[in-house]
Amino acid sequence: MKFFETSRLHTFKKSTYISLRWIGIVGQLIAVNFVYFFLNFKFNCFASNMIIFFGILSNLYLIFIYKKTQLSDRSAFIFLVVDIFQLGALLYLTGGVANPFVIFILIPSVFSSSNLSFITNSLLVFLSTAVIIFLTFYSVDLPSPLNAHFHVSPYYYYAIPVSLIIALIFLNYFAMMFGTQSRLRKEALSKMEEVMATEHELLSLGGQAAAAAHSLGTPLSTIKIITQDLIKQFKGQKDIEKDIELLASQVERCNKILKRLTLNPVEEDDFIDKDLAMRDYLSEIISSFKEISKKQFIFNYDQDSNVRKITKSIEIVYGLRNFIGNANKFSKNTVYINLKSDSEITEVIIEDDGNGYPRDVLSKIGEPYLSTNYPQEKSQTGLGLGLFIGKTLLEKNFASINCRNSKTRSGAEVIVRWNNRDLFNI
Repeated sequence: MKFFETSRLHTFKKSTYISLRWIGIVGQLIAVNFVYFFLNFKFNCFASNMIIFFGILSNLYLIFIYKKTQLSDRSAFIFLVVDIFQLGALLYLTGGVANPFVIFILIPSVFSSSNLSFITNSLLVFLSTAVIIFLTFYSVDLPSPLNAHFHVSPYYYYAIPVSLIIALIFLNYFAMMFGTQSRLRKEALSKMEEVMATEHELLSLGGQAAAAAHSLGTPLSTIKIITQDLIKQFKGQKDIEKDIELLASQVERCNKILKRLTLNPVEEDDFIDKDLAMRDYLSEIISSFKEISKKQFIFNYDQDSNVRKITKSIEIVYGLRNFIGNANKFSKNTVYINLKSDSEITEVIIEDDGNGYPRDVLSKIGEPYLSTNYPQEKSQTGLGLGLFIGKTLLEKNFASINCRNSKTRSGAEVIVRWNNRDLFNI
């Protein structure tokens, strides 16, 4: 099972849950015994303490017998059901929904809503609702002498469980939504960190590249021979010939890079290791796409865009590459890149001639794992990870991002803008 598949399993930390349960149990013990011994309220104190003692036993079971550090979805459900019934039994003996502490019946299901699965949360909400309804019609009276003075309209009395159920559903719904979004964002950020860690690893290889050059020479020569044979074998089949020719050109490019490294192992990559102007950065990125794409790239810039150099930043390069790659992926024929710069701002505008962003996801651009509700557009949309990573990396480097559908062309438009005082001080 892949890491990200495993990370989607619903769990929460056992130690945190145990600590919260101890707080609840101690609070119950103090409330029950203070009311009985110091305020002289009359109710079944012994039975109430036995119910609390059952909660203590279940917590001791979690500490000494349940050995896992994380509660699985199923285990968490069982213990939360115990919490609901334990609290429900305590409220049954002390006035039911008329007891002001009835609000605590919401806690187990709300606590689980951002951590456990939708089915588990739904079952806990249903169970909590059933307990609230039961306590509305069946319970021991409030402790004496409160029961002699508690008289309210039936409208008020029945409004208590109704408001509790509404609050229960409302809180669980929002907690589930925020929990899901939080997990997706956390996963996407982990993916972004993984990508950037890989980029920095490549930069840190340094002199190791020369040693790799000697090792890679033989397999690349073998690939080159095979591609020559494949060209002969599939002669006349244009689609296959183009792919094989592309493969052969990339092998030749690798050979040139290895040859350069072999001749001068300490040579640095001009694009990565030297400060360049924004025009040069974009030119290099566009060139890298031209080698692997059949699309046309039109790059326009003004005269001031190549004057000042910016400090090298893998995050800026990778962020721009993601947006240009996204335009390349969804364009029909052409990608337009415009660079504008003056004394105040530097602006990069990336447009394509595709179908643009689906209307229902336009307002959510930059969130990971987006999907459209339009069936005809689903096949043309990705997961939104590229946009999320690009937007996050560029905003981290003081850029403002505006994603919209182009007003002059049919496709999408991304406007990346920096204040020069931020860009040149990165």
